[in-house]
Amino acid sequence: MHIKDLEVNQGRIMIVAEIIEMNNIREFNKFGKKGKVCNAMIKDSSGKIQLTLWDDQIDEYFVNDKIKITNGYVKEWQGEKQLSVGKYGSIEKI
Repeated sequence: MHIKDLEVNQGRIMIVAEIIEMNNIREFNKFGKKGKVCNAMIKDSSGKIQLTLWDDQIDEYFVNDKIKITNGYVKEWQGEKQLSVGKYGSIEKI
């Protein structure tokens, strides 16, 4: 699968890409639990998309890392497509 083919509300995505940018880490407190979130930009030969990284993922991945996302899904945030791993997907360096 390629980034250019991704659609909002699509699930079960398997994609290989490279992290090309990581934005500022934001901390939040939801239901009394603290967490961190960071938006990264990833690319493949067909295009780019934002990837949402959560908590421990933020410390594991860096710009120029090649990654494989399995069972990811696409959502829309502020008019832009975003790829997320969620609790049922996985992300790994390759």
